[in-house]
Amino acid sequence: MRVIVTGGAGFVGSHLCRALRERGDDVVAVDNLVTGRYENIAELETDPGFTFVRADVSKAITVEPPVDLVLHFASPASPPEYLALPLETLDVGSLGTRNALDLARANDARFLLASTSEIYGDPLVHPQPEDYNGNVNPVGPRAVYDEAKRFAETLTITYHRLFGLNTGIVRIFNTYGPRLRPADGRVVSNFLVQAMDGKPITIYGDGKQTRSFCYVDDEVRGILALADSDVVDPVNIGNDGEYTMLELAEVVIEITDSSSEIVFEPLPADDPARRKPDLTRARTLLGWEPTISLREGLRRTHSWYLEERARA
Repeated sequence: MRVIVTGGAGFVGSHLCRALRERGDDVVAVDNLVTGRYENIAELETDPGFTFVRADVSKAITVEPPVDLVLHFASPASPPEYLALPLETLDVGSLGTRNALDLARANDARFLLASTSEIYGDPLVHPQPEDYNGNVNPVGPRAVYDEAKRFAETLTITYHRLFGLNTGIVRIFNTYGPRLRPADGRVVSNFLVQAMDGKPITIYGDGKQTRSFCYVDDEVRGILALADSDVVDPVNIGNDGEYTMLELAEVVIEITDSSSEIVFEPLPADDPARRKPDLTRARTLLGWEPTISLREGLRRTHSWYLEERARA
């Protein structure tokens, strides 16, 4: 196939580009490098089956046919990024999604939207199945990301209903692994960098809030399984192991052999108390489930961070 990956220089997008090339697909990565890193895809530039297009998908996506699959992964994804780029985040969720859908429609291609567990907000149902509509504050600071993704889901299913476009929606839960920028601002990168530097590990709130962490290789397998299917309804892809922030910090300290202490700061507005995917649909429809444990995934990520530092 010939696959377009918007946000292809980003954390998950760059892993998708590599996985697609490894299985023989031609890949066009489209990214404006606002939050993506060219280094993530630099080694693919000499690959004749890979093309990089630097462009803002919110303005236009100019790609020559044929196109068989569009994976729309362009968007700031960590709280520091989307809080610093609120209008850009709203634009890529609305205008960018519309442009990516139009590209898929013009080529009669399958379209897969990268949505997020953030559409569930601070959930009142636990774990979260795909038919739970969420508990989102539309005027809170996080809404620029949450509502952009919710609107993108509405656009996607509207194109399916109105035009018969072959669409899918993946709801991605917390993902980590190599190429997650040390300065990304997500909890795994924050904890690892603080522990490696011997600085206090910052936990917001009392540390009893929970998350579920999926290693990027597992995440990519699930995304591609959904992309290759004919499933239209949203599907959660994540790891259903649930950990408190205190438990995560303790594992990070152990893996890095750090002397860091744990300090507590006030909890940000609208920060979810619990987050865990119901994976019934992924297991039943896709035959997929995560296989890499949190401890092993953190060990691999720590090793990559050490390599990054060695490369300066």
